[in-house]
Amino acid sequence: MRLGVILGDVRKSLPPAEHLDALLRQVEAAQRNGFSHITMGQHFLYGDLRWLQPIPTLARLAAELDEHVTLATTIVQAPLYHPVMLAEDLATLDILTRGRLVVGIGAGYRRDEFDALGVDYTQRFRMLEESITIMKQVWTQDEVSYAGRYWTVRDGHTHIRPFQSPHPPLWLGAMGEQGVRRSARLGDGWPVTPEIRGPELVRLMSLYEDERIRLGRPLVRNPLRREIIPAASTEAAYERFEAMAKERLLAYANRQLATRDAGELDREFREVARKETFIGTPDECVRQIAEFAQVFPVDPILVRAQWPTMSGDDVVAYLDDLGRDIVPAVAGLTPVDRVVRV
Repeated sequence: MRLGVILGDVRKSLPPAEHLDALLRQVEAAQRNGFSHITMGQHFLYGDLRWLQPIPTLARLAAELDEHVTLATTIVQAPLYHPVMLAEDLATLDILTRGRLVVGIGAGYRRDEFDALGVDYTQRFRMLEESITIMKQVWTQDEVSYAGRYWTVRDGHTHIRPFQSPHPPLWLGAMGEQGVRRSARLGDGWPVTPEIRGPELVRLMSLYEDERIRLGRPLVRNPLRREIIPAASTEAAYERFEAMAKERLLAYANRQLATRDAGELDREFREVARKETFIGTPDECVRQIAEFAQVFPVDPILVRAQWPTMSGDDVVAYLDDLGRDIVPAVAGLTPVDRVVRV
């Protein structure tokens, strides 16, 4: 089993030069510690935080890429782009990475972003499907002609093919039944969020697999977005996670940037952490990951190393802890091929 890191936001007050330097340090530390994926999400008009845009940032990071590392967008919001523009940007990025790109793509969930950009929030799922259809044509055909509900392309002569054939793998985001079916039908993996857990995760992953089988598509292991928090003791691990993440997770929930309830987070942070993270001593974390992998077909696990409260040294120290205690211990784990249903 592999580990990847998702690059997050910082306080807007951090000078841009320091932000870039910290980002490069984080990427160097992740690669040095054996991480397999460097990934990055996306938001617009982010207020008191700075979230660099993923496509140009990952293009810069491609120059730092070791051969064992893949870059991924997790996720880019397709309805906010013209599909031809997005397809060409991503094909270019695939070339710059020499074919080490995964395209994580989704519909988005913040209404204010759509309102600011003049896009109808209520149509985002239909727009996502239409966008993927057009993008796949741009990536695989010499000429594109498409008349859809949202976009029309007439006699478009394509000029940028991805490095990978027919195109980079697609991780298609989803939170509910309809989205999971869409991901099974149109994507190559379903990025599982921390909030989906327990019996609900069994149910949705079973639905995903059933849909893949119905369509004659191969079963896959899905990327899992989940924190891993090791420390010398279980109590120290909870204290570490609170210091790293509690303030920002509460802010996300209050600003509707996450699906968790802010009240639940504030009242029962440790209980939420217990359910949504792998947390404890290194041995406890590895045991929790191994038990999870015996039930769910997941790979890689994507963790967040940097939170706005953390210094660059804190981030590197955290990645070094994972590289020493977690990455080699889970490398020999082989997750199940199909979800274990109860």
